[in-house]
Amino acid sequence: MKSNRRQFIKTSAMAGALGILPAKISQVKWREKVGSSDLEEAAERKVLNKNLFNIPVIIESIELFKFKDYYFVKSRSRDGAEGVSFTNNKASYLYPLLKQQVFPFFISKDARDLESLIEGVYRYESNYKLSGIAFWSCVAWVEFSLLDMLGKIINKPVGAMLGEIIRTEIPIYTASGNRGTTPQEEVDILAKKVAETGAKAVKFKVGGRMSNNEDSLAGRTEELIKLTRKVLGDNIEIQADGNGSYDVPNAIRVGRLLEEIKAFMYEEPCPFDYLEETKKVADALSIPISIGEEETSLRRFRWIIENNAAQIVQPDLHYNGGMIRVTRVARMAAKAGKKITIHISSGFGYVDMLHFASFTPNTGRFQEYKGSVNETGMYFDPPLRLRDGMINVPTGAGFGIKDTSEIFREGVKI
Repeated sequence: MKSNRRQFIKTSAMAGALGILPAKISQVKWREKVGSSDLEEAAERKVLNKNLFNIPVIIESIELFKFKDYYFVKSRSRDGAEGVSFTNNKASYLYPLLKQQVFPFFISKDARDLESLIEGVYRYESNYKLSGIAFWSCVAWVEFSLLDMLGKIINKPVGAMLGEIIRTEIPIYTASGNRGTTPQEEVDILAKKVAETGAKAVKFKVGGRMSNNEDSLAGRTEELIKLTRKVLGDNIEIQADGNGSYDVPNAIRVGRLLEEIKAFMYEEPCPFDYLEETKKVADALSIPISIGEEETSLRRFRWIIENNAAQIVQPDLHYNGGMIRVTRVARMAAKAGKKITIHISSGFGYVDMLHFASFTPNTGRFQEYKGSVNETGMYFDPPLRLRDGMINVPTGAGFGIKDTSEIFREGVKI
């Protein structure tokens, strides 16, 4: 391995003298490349600690309710244990798929077999033909409710069933999600969010979202990149999200601007399924590239990681099917020395992120936060608080919802 390193240094020095040194050295160049078999082995290890449960937990019912503006899934065992999970806002139109294609498979099964059940529901009634964000979101909502139920049975938080709790507070980055603002308006919004949250990192949108190189406003991206660093200063980490706005040359051009201000992360520069193109961008730039929010295939995640198409892997816990499947992605990323940063779709998603980050060793420096802690934090044990850019992880059983009586009393069955 030492000879390989010496040869690499020698080759790099020669390339530098000729002016052809790549902009970025892959994170795995200093060791043998991690192969697909190594990643597969990491992904296939058991996630849920089934040994925590002495007797079967037979699922008696799974139902969908609406509480205020939120949809939630309620699971119940034959012994009377109950679990609750909040969905994202897509449940308002995905509920037929959830009720017809997902709920029935889990009834009368043992919740302790959750890992194999998630594999089984994929095949049930040819659900693999529906595979994608819509299907896997439905599976995630059921998984969350069953994990909540299992946690309440043994009085442990989700993280303690899927791993070892290693964090009790999670650092967040704040984002606005705007594209229609002028650069000055956007920077003012970000500065206000930093002041309110104490966050040490921000994220803003560049490009026009899947726009084939068009900007949302003429010249917005270039001016915003420069102005953000000028106004926020050097102590704030800056991240930019392209949402698939660019082809390879333009993605690299914008990436260079981000490199000039020493940005921390460049998210989804090319359309989300343009994996080869994204790799070309990643190879050309020194700024870490992140992708994965719309990805639902563990195989494609494996390709992304094995081929270093992104340096930060960014799955969504809802879109990709839940805690167990995303843990498999995280383990593959860890094998290749990569970090994982959770994408949040909406609503209570920040709570799911908190639990995931509590037990996952290779989470990134900052996790996404879409602010609703002031409206929803009181539902958890202990109440969630955002201070100095950190949110505490619920320590109550399951997902830590402390009192479901109001939810059940006022919730309307769908």
